[in-house]
Formats: sequence, structure tokens, C-alpha cells
Amino acid sequence: MTMLRMRSLLRPLLFTIAYAAISLGVTNSYYQLILTLVPVWAVFGLSWNLLSGYTGLISFGHAAFFGIGAYTTALGQIYFDLSPWLLIPVAAMLGGIAGLLIGFPTFRLQGHYFALAMLAYPLAILYVFEWLGFQEVTLPIKRDAPIAYMQFADPHLYTLLALVIMFAIIVVTQVIERSRFGMALLAIKQNEAAAEAAGINTLAWKLRAITLSGAIAAAIGAFYAQVLLVVTPQSVFGMLVSAQALTVAMFGGVGTVWGPVIGSVILIPLAEILHAEAGARFPGIQGVIFGFAIVCVILIAPEGLFWKLRDLLRKRLATKADDIDVPEVSAVNTKVLKPTSRQRAATGEVVLEVRKLSRSFGGLRAVQDVSFKLHKNEILGIIGPNGAGKTTLFNLLNGFLKPSQGEVLIDGRNMSCERPHTICEAGIGRTFQVMRPFLRMSILDNVVVGAYVRARSDEEARKLAADAVTRVGLSAVADRVAGELSTKELRLMELARALAGQPRILLLDETLAGLGHGEADEVVAVIQQLARDGMTIAIIEHTMQAMVRLVDSFLVLDHGAVITEGEPEVVTRDSRVIEAYLGKKWVGHAAN
Repeated sequence: MTMLRMRSLLRPLLFTIAYAAISLGVTNSYYQLILTLVPVWAVFGLSWNLLSGYTGLISFGHAAFFGIGAYTTALGQIYFDLSPWLLIPVAAMLGGIAGLLIGFPTFRLQGHYFALAMLAYPLAILYVFEWLGFQEVTLPIKRDAPIAYMQFADPHLYTLLALVIMFAIIVVTQVIERSRFGMALLAIKQNEAAAEAAGINTLAWKLRAITLSGAIAAAIGAFYAQVLLVVTPQSVFGMLVSAQALTVAMFGGVGTVWGPVIGSVILIPLAEILHAEAGARFPGIQGVIFGFAIVCVILIAPEGLFWKLRDLLRKRLATKADDIDVPEVSAVNTKVLKPTSRQRAATGEVVLEVRKLSRSFGGLRAVQDVSFKLHKNEILGIIGPNGAGKTTLFNLLNGFLKPSQGEVLIDGRNMSCERPHTICEAGIGRTFQVMRPFLRMSILDNVVVGAYVRARSDEEARKLAADAVTRVGLSAVADRVAGELSTKELRLMELARALAGQPRILLLDETLAGLGHGEADEVVAVIQQLARDGMTIAIIEHTMQAMVRLVDSFLVLDHGAVITEGEPEVVTRDSRVIEAYLGKKWVGHAAN
């Protein structure tokens, strides 16, 4: 682990040293300024990436934080004669507070609504500063103590200081990316519902992300003002400022440490030089450059240069590995276990009780007065025709939907109005009818996300995840990326992710869907082993031949209401069940 961390630090360190060596050889003051601006915009892009790249919530308003930092430095020196060495940390603190205040109401919005709401903040602040009379603020020159006020005679020092800031933010981002923080954000980006079901408090993690993102953006905005020594509302709050953060990150690659750095190294010199050479004849050419860069990325590399190059490299390596035998993935290590009786009864302890649970969508009552009890160590099968309300019932049980009426009691405590992550913390694990993998993550990392709800440290989370992966038989391919998996492997991975949180109750929503007969038997064998290990399970499934040999009892729904419940032998011969769900051919099958 220590060697891995050293290697991850080596790359940014070598890049920083090489960049510093190049900058020290530049004598032209304008080119030196450009070399300073590259790490400035790289840091600003990294701050944007920390929120939008890792959570997927696109921000068009990061200039709000950048501008707050710039004006903090300018006004702090003019009115309070404070040193920028002190003002930059103050700016970071104010940026973090602004992020928290902006994020709390705005995270209630999703998609383009969130993006448009974020756009409003810098525009509103811009007009406020213009109204207050700060159209152009020039920082005072301090000839008596220039070092104390970060006013260097040698412009190379600005570049070196910018590189130090960039190196620090790259290291911070790398640490976050490998930690619970980063894993939570990536899970939110790839599937927020699955992240909530795995026990991640998505609102809390997004608030942490925007707070830290705002702090970094404000700090680099404060340094930017110190480099230029003049601040205007348009130069720090304008739309082009937010666009630059977004563009350098998207061009280089979102959701990765190196994306904003790559984008800044390529786009900032190009835009600045063209602005200097042709800006008088073509006003706004910088905006054209950034717009053209976005178009090129959308057409050629939608996720950015970093991901495009990485995927090409992976394909090349995969082609070379075609002749290498890949181990066959089996849900069990020896042979497929045939479904057999569990040979143990459920206890009398009730771990989950549902009382008169109902949910309406307009005039449609999807779930109607459903009541049942799930006992410890029991496997309860929930069956019914399509549209009977089975998945809606699961969504009510683990918090994705709020009931119109009724209660969901977990160990006697009503949890019907709690959010999914809270219910997961209470011991409810969940898989989905439509699989919700984190496609860019490996199998192990997918499962680690589910382990965080119980783990106190990253090491403990990885241990719990490795144990869960072993239990479902995926250890041999734990490093494979989820986007490359078969349907069976994805089903088992989702099951492992639910197990990693050490739930007391598992809700399995059509875990056998899309599987062939042999694959279904393998997955059933895993579920049987979980039952023998003492897991309490509620399962929705349409494969009745497997269900009657797996479950202790059935709950049958039709049009959202319970029509009967009981042992498989009784339920499968009930005329109401046969008529509503099984069909008359089941009578002949059951008789055999």
C-alpha cells in the first residue's frame, strides 16, 4: 500500500518539477504569465471536477466561488491592509461556506435544473458587486514589504507558487479519489439510487464535495487576483470563467485527477496566445476556442482525452491477452448446488413487520393495505403477475418511496419515512430488478461501496468487500471492471454489494432475471448458502420452479393487494393464485 502511494505521488511530483524547469527557462514576461495561468486554471478545473466530475452534477456556476476568493484578497488588502498569505486561507473558508449555503437548497434539483440553478449564483453576485461600485478594483502596490504582500519582482516565483498549489490539490484529489469520500462520490455519479441503497447518505456527501470544491475554487481565485493585481466582476464572476473550469475538465477527462491538468496544458496557452494575436480583430476568440474544444470532445471523446486514451490502451492490452485462458467464473467453487430443502425453520422473532402499507399514484393504488411479518432466518417469496406491485412494495420497504399510509417496522421501530441509506444502516440490504452497477469501477470497488455502511476504515471496508466477493464466487475476477461483466456476474456482484454491508435482511428483486437455466441454478445455490448461514431474505422472482424449492413461505400480490400467504405447498394449489398468476398448467405440473 505504501509503495502504491509513493508511486501515485511520483507522477505529479515529476510533472511539477518538469514544468518548473521549463518555466525557469522562459524570459518573455507574457509567456511567463501564461505558464502561471496554466496551473491556476488546472486547480480551478480540479475544484470543478471534485464536484461535477465525481458526482455527475454539472455546475455552470463555479465562478461564484472563484470570484468570492478574488474579491476577498482585493478588498482585504484595500480596506484592512491584510497580507494575501492570510487572505487566501480566509478566502478558502468563505468559499467553503458559500458552497455549503448554495448546495443545501440546490441539491434538491437534478440534471439540467441543477446546472441552470448554479448558473444563477455568479450572475447574481456579479450584479451585486457592480451595484456596490466595485467595477474595477486595483490591488495596492506594497514597495516596502513586497514579499509579505506576495508581490514578487521575479514573475517566475508566481509560477512556482502556482505549481506548489497545483501539486497540493492534485495530491488532495488523489487521496480523496482512493478514500471513502471519492468512492461515495463516484457511486453517486454512476447510480445515485444504488448508492443510497448501499447506505451512502448522498446529500451529505454532495454537501461535503461542494464545500471542499468551493474552498479550493475560492483559494485559487484569491491567488489569481494577486497575480493580475486587478479584479473586475466580469473577469472573476463572468460566464466565461465558469466555462473555462468546465471546459478544461471535460476536455482532459472528467472524474479523474489528470483531466483538468491535461485540459489546462493544452487549452489555456492556445486560448491566451490566440487572444493576444487575434483578439483585436476577433473579439471573444477565447470563448470560441473553449466552445470548439467542447464540440471536439463531444464528437471524438465524450468523456475526455484521458478516458479515451485509457480505453484505447485497455483494448490493445485486451487484444494481446486474447490467447490467455480466463478462469471460468462460477458462483460456487466446486460444483453447482442443486436446490434442496434448507432443513431449518425460521425462528419466532419478527425482524420486519408491515402494517396496512399503501401507496397511490394519482388514482392508481399500486399497493393496497399490505400487511405481513418476516421472521428471523425466514425466506419469504413475494410473487404475483406483472403489475401486481411487488417492486413498488420493495421500494416502500427500503425508502425509495414514501407510503400513502401504513408502517414499516424494523425491530419494532417505524422506518416508513426514512431515506434508503438510513434503512440500509438499520440492516436492510437490497438488489434491483434492473441492475444498477457502478460501471467504471471494478467488482471489488463496487462491493467496497456497500461495505462502507458498516466499516469504520477503508481497510475494514476492503476486508468486508473481499469476504462478500468470496461468498458469491467472484474472487477470481474481482479486479474486472463492471462494464465488462456478463449478466450472471453482475447479478452476483450486486448481491455481494448488498452482503458487504452485513445486513440482517436481504431484499432480492428478481435476482434470476436474464439468466439461463444453469446460471440461475448457480445463483440459487448462493442464495441457499446465505440462508444456511442465517440470512433472512425476502425475494421477488418469477421462476416458480426455483422458488418453491427455495422459500419457506409465499406472499401473493394481485393489483397491489395480498390475496393469500402461506407455505409453498398450500399456496401453489390455491385456486385464486392459479387463476391470478400461475395459470391452469401449473395444476398439472404441481400434481407431478
